[in-house]
Order: sequence, then C-alpha cells, then structure tokens
Amino acid sequence: MLGPLSHTIHGVVNFTWPMILISVVILVSFRISYLIKNRERFVLYKELLMLSFIIYILCLFQIVTFQDDVNWATNNFIPFREILRYNMGSRLFFKNVIGNMILFMPYGFFVSYYLKNKKFYLTLFLTVVASFSIEIVQMVIGRVFDIDDIILNVLGGYLGYYIYYFFMKLGEFIPSILKSELVLNFISIVLLMGIITLL
Repeated sequence: MLGPLSHTIHGVVNFTWPMILISVVILVSFRISYLIKNRERFVLYKELLMLSFIIYILCLFQIVTFQDDVNWATNNFIPFREILRYNMGSRLFFKNVIGNMILFMPYGFFVSYYLKNKKFYLTLFLTVVASFSIEIVQMVIGRVFDIDDIILNVLGGYLGYYIYYFFMKLGEFIPSILKSELVLNFISIVLLMGIITLL
C-alpha cells in the first residue's frame, strides 16, 4: 500500500528539488538579513514553519502548473466520475486520489495554524478558493479542469485542519515546560532531520 504512495512522493521531490533548494537559499538569506537589520528575535520553530509554508506553496504552484501527459484528458464537471474510474489500491489511485488529498493537507494545516482557526468553515472556504483557482488556471494553460480534484483537495484541507485541531487539543494536556521555545526548537530540528532522511 505504501509503495505507490512512496513512489509518488519521491517523484514529486525529484521534480521540485531544484526549486526548493534555490527558494530555501533565497528565503533564508533574506529572512536572516531582515531579522538582523530590524533587530528582531530569531525563533527557530516559527521560522521553520514559515519557511515550510512558503516552500509548500511554491511546490504546489510548480506541481499544478507543470505540463505533463494530459493531452488525452478532457474537462470533468461531473462529481466522482474520475475518482471512481481508478481501481482502489492501484498506482493511479494513489497518485490521483490519495495524492490530491495529501497535496492539500499541509494547506489546511497551515491556514488553520496561521489564522488560529478553531472552526473548519474558514479553512473550508479558503481551500475551495485555492483549489477552484488552480483548476481554472489549469484549464486556461492547456491542462484540464476536474471537479473531482476540488473534492479531493477539500478533503485534504479538511484532514489538514483536523491535524492542526488535534495538536491544538493535545497542547492543552501537555505541561507548559514541554511547550517552551527550547523544546519546540528541538522538536522542529528532529522533525526536519527526519523529513530530510526520508527524502
């Protein structure tokens, strides 16, 4: 089950790594210069979250505007037509169904985190706006509009919101010493190293 998903994630990383590397160098150098010039405090976990969100948006842009082998496809305005076309568990199912949901999970998380959103409605609205704009742009640039992608993206945004909500609720039971800046910085370093190792 994880094989096709892992293959898809590695494909995305192989496709986007040059843009990620260049963006990280530019963003980090600019942000450090800004903090030094304005004598603002550096908080590692907050900086890593902000950098992650920006890199995610750039990767999302690159993935959804890339011209690949879609010449055979046609626009789909009928809900669930494309979703039901794939055999569950197949490589195409993981790439097109699960992949679309995973693609928008970080969006739901980051939107909820930065807006401190306790209700799903705002995250839902912003996910629909982002996903709908992506599909319109894809149709204009020669790719296809697919209503099922919007449905899957919204489900991904919904899951991202609940990941944020879970951590927010979990934080209520964690002692304040474990929520200190030092601990959060350490956790962010461990997570970053784990992600780099997996990629």
